[in-house]
Formats: sequence, structure tokens, C-alpha cells
Amino acid sequence: MLAMPEINHIKKLRNIKSLSINEISKRTGFCWETVKKYADDDQLPLETKVKKRGMMYEDKWGEIVSDWLMEDYALKRKLRRNNTIIFNQLKAMGFPGSYRTVCNFIAEWKEIKLDETNEVKEEVERLNHPPAEAQIDFGLTEVVHEGTFKDIHCLVMSLPYSNGGFVVPMPAENQECFLEGLKTLFTQVGFVPRKLRLDNLSAAVVKARGNGKETEFTDEFLRFAAHYGFEPVACNAYRGQEKGHVENKVGYTRYNFFVPAPVIQDWEHLTEILFEHFTEDHRRKHYRKEAYTIAELIEQERKYGLALPEVAYPVFKERLVTANKYGEVRIDKASIHIPKSYHYNQMRLITYWDRYKVVSMQGEILSEGFRPYMNKSREIPWHSILKNWLRKPRAIHYSRYFPYLPGRLAHYLSIEDMNLRKERTEWLVQAIIKYDMAEIAERFYELLPTNISDGSSTEESIQHPYDVNWTMYDSLQPLKDEGGMRHV
Repeated sequence: MLAMPEINHIKKLRNIKSLSINEISKRTGFCWETVKKYADDDQLPLETKVKKRGMMYEDKWGEIVSDWLMEDYALKRKLRRNNTIIFNQLKAMGFPGSYRTVCNFIAEWKEIKLDETNEVKEEVERLNHPPAEAQIDFGLTEVVHEGTFKDIHCLVMSLPYSNGGFVVPMPAENQECFLEGLKTLFTQVGFVPRKLRLDNLSAAVVKARGNGKETEFTDEFLRFAAHYGFEPVACNAYRGQEKGHVENKVGYTRYNFFVPAPVIQDWEHLTEILFEHFTEDHRRKHYRKEAYTIAELIEQERKYGLALPEVAYPVFKERLVTANKYGEVRIDKASIHIPKSYHYNQMRLITYWDRYKVVSMQGEILSEGFRPYMNKSREIPWHSILKNWLRKPRAIHYSRYFPYLPGRLAHYLSIEDMNLRKERTEWLVQAIIKYDMAEIAERFYELLPTNISDGSSTEESIQHPYDVNWTMYDSLQPLKDEGGMRHV
């Protein structure tokens, strides 16, 4: 590239002296092409455009991560995938890059797409934790069961000394679930902590500490604590940092095991999965005591803890109830019909963490079953999800919601032809308006229109890609019990 004085000299010879290109080339000594370029062409400044390079921009990986981030941004923050989860999911799909490559791409995406907010952080004192002291807290997350979302209240117990954590899923945060969850956690850890720090949840606390008075615990919780021998310690009101270790462990549990929401069979299945996850997690080194693993430190804590009692504490709540004129009793804000209830003025309602039992004053069991919240669920917003898939059919397989599709519908949308995949997705968008996803899967052949092209000849269409023996497929599914959960 010539310097500006040389360019101006060439333009002056051309425009003011009216010399030819050949004459200017002889006088200046520059080649003919260079003289022609600077003499007759406009030399306008151009904005520098840097083309982003690398696998995140040139291959499919950047588009996949962008789609995931947009999907997650529509959810609550605690349900979004973090960088580690995104990287692990990419590796499972064959991603050849590094964790740092993914982090850099996500940071750049957030810088462009999201506004940053500033938070004022309160300075707190770092606490030292002796062995055999635990912290307890609930964390709300979700799973997928029977094609619907179920809210799961995870009771998390952390051991700050060893950085160990144990989790048991519960359907609610009432007293029965809280005490039953503590029983399970004590069994999993293998001992009873000497102190248990908790916040002022209603399942254990009647009145929080304040005005010179100490925390007032419920009689049932104090009776439970006396049986197992631990000392309950409640935090001050609005001071969650006093049990910061379990707060972090709740987030750690959510981001590592519940994002995206797993598909489960029943409560026992989810409990086993979480226990296996944390057993594996305890094999890593302690973040400070690097000479030991978390599992080794938990073993050290065991000798400081209390032994489990020989008899487990029976967790239930009993109260007197009266049926209304329709023969119904209110259980968990739901009206449950009780046969023969019109014969009795009063009955005893016994509630466990998952079941209820209505007994007459003479001891006859009138009704029993699962508590209403065991069947409580939320529909997956399939209509909006499918509309997004319709715009980007290539992203269907990478979506966090694709594993939640019934098997035959997932197979139906797994065709390689993008036009046919879009056509099938469009049919599903129309069908989901009238039917739910489970009904569409069950009545698949009945609802499927005959005018959708399969891209094959008549002879080939007999062996259609989705034409499989679904009776055999469905027979492999676990059976469903009264509580709406599946059992193997």
C-alpha cells in the first residue's frame, strides 16, 4: 500500500495534469496496475470487520449453545444450566473443544444478549465448623414424570467440616415430609449429627428468635430431636448466611443433578439416583483439605457423631375430622370422599409423608390412599416449545425438552429430511391444541393425517421409519401405582 503523499501525487498527475496511466507509471516508477488503482478508483475508508473463527462460530456448536441459553433464559435462574453442565452435554454429543472455549463463548453471548445488574453484598464473618455438625434446608426443583413436570422439594443436609452432602426428595415441606426426610438422611450418612442448624421453617419452628426470646420449636420436632439426640439450632431471622454451607449445597445439587430436569420413574428411583450421584461426588478432593477426599472426611466425622437409635422414629400426624354433607373430608386442601362417613360424627385422620388413612373411632379403616399432592403436576408447555422447534427444526434434537417426548413421537421427529421434519412438527403443533402429549402418543396412528408425505414410494412406505410394533414397546414401560408413580 502506498503512502498518502504518493497517492495524492498520482491523483494530481491524473486529474490536474491530465496525464495517461502509462505516462504516470513512467514518471513515478510504479506498475501500471497500481497507478490505475490509485488514479481512477475511490480510496474510501472501510470499517474493519473481524470474522469470528473457531469451532463455536464455524461449526454447529455455537448455534447449539445459543439455543440452549435462549431456552434456559426463559426459565427461573435456579433451573438454568451452568457452564459445566453445558460443556458435559456438548462432550456427550462429540464436542472436540475445551471447557474454556465453551466458557468464553457463553461469556461473550451473555455480554451481548443480557444486561448486567449490580448487587450490594453484605460482608459476613467466615465460620469454622467442628466435625459432626450439620445444616439442613429445603430446595425446590423439578423433574419430569409421565410427561409432566413435578415440583420436588429436596431436603438437603450438608456437613461443613467434610463438605459432604446428602439429599432426599420430598413432595412437600410439611412436618411429616421434613421429619421423614431427616430419618432417611441420618440413615444415608450413617450417624446422627450432634448439632443441626436450620432456618425458621414452619415444620420445626413456632416462633423465631427475637425481642430477647429464644427460638420456640414445635413439640413434635423437639420430641424427634430428643429421640435421635441431636441439638437443634435455629438461625436468626433473615440471616440465611448463618447456614451458608447448605445454601450453597442446595444450589450445587440443583445445577449438577436437576438441570435439565431428569426423567424419573418414582420417588424411590429418584432417591437412589441422588444417593448414587453424591456417593460418586464424595470421591473428589476437599477444596481446602486436599490430602483427603470428602468420603474420607465423612468417615472421620463418624466417630464424633451419635449412633442411630435401634428403633426408628414413627412419623405421622393424627387429628379428628368431620365429614361434610357430601361425605367428604378436607386433606391437603382437597376434598376426599370417605365411604360410610355419614355413620360417624367424628373420625381420626392419620397422615404420613405420602399417604393418609381415615379411621373410625372404633378402629375401622374407612379410607386410605396417597395424599393429594402426590399426584400434583404441571403440564410441559408443549405448544410454545413446538412453535420454537418449527422455526428451527435442526435444533430439535439438541433441545432440553426433546428427551421428554414420548418414545414414538421422538422417533417420528428424528427423520433426517429437514422439510419432512418441519412438516411433522407443524402437524404436532396443530394436534397439541386439541390433545395432550400423552393422548397424541397413545392415539398416534389414529390422529396421524394421511396426507403427510413420507418421502418414499408406496412400496417403501409399508416399512415406514416410525412403523414399529409399539405394543411391544409399551409393554416394556413400568407399571403405574395408585400414587401416579411408575414401578419397575
